[in-house]
Amino acid sequence: MNDTAIKTENLIKTYNTGKVKTHALRGVTLEVPRGSFSCITGPSGHGKSTLMHLMGGLDRPTEGRVLIDDLDITGLSNSALAELRAKKIGFIFQFFNLLRSLTAQENIEAAMMFSGATEKEQKEKAQELLLLLGLSEKLKAKPSELSGGQQQRVAIARALANDPEILLMDEPTGNLDSESESEVLEHIFKLHKEGKTIVIVTHNSEIAKKAETIFLIKDGKLDRR
Repeated sequence: MNDTAIKTENLIKTYNTGKVKTHALRGVTLEVPRGSFSCITGPSGHGKSTLMHLMGGLDRPTEGRVLIDDLDITGLSNSALAELRAKKIGFIFQFFNLLRSLTAQENIEAAMMFSGATEKEQKEKAQELLLLLGLSEKLKAKPSELSGGQQQRVAIARALANDPEILLMDEPTGNLDSESESEVLEHIFKLHKEGKTIVIVTHNSEIAKKAETIFLIKDGKLDRR
């Protein structure tokens, strides 16, 4: 295994909406070192989230390649991509994306349904993660009963359910107040210290200051200034 966790080669993403073509990415090549803390920054609407989605196999490029641990994921079947995401990548989004009808514990257990873990193992792991993130008293709470910061911590726990090597985050504190943001960032920085490869799409300058690598995306291109 080499020192590069994620590599993109000439990524191009074009969306066709009727007669209009939108060029979201225009040939992005980059490498994310294993165990690094990287940020993707740049103006809104210039391709940052598109890039993250392609890096995580949530979408497919129009042209170019994405390699995870030297594996070209571009041509994988949908089922193979889903399996890779479940084993290697944890996702955290701005709006939490929790299942509203499930409790905090059940949301985490749901992430392990296809991991081969027994129901007992799923329950124990979910409880362990919620304890780790300071939410042991919220096991049975549904998202509507949690604050924004608490929901995001549940989302982090869910992302960690299968112990992924890579964590991809899209504006993970963008929907939080300053106190909740501090709590969530504390957990994110701790995960990096524990050796996780973290890539964050963010406008937050405080997060960017912590980054070892910053990828600036402008007009769908990697700005190398």
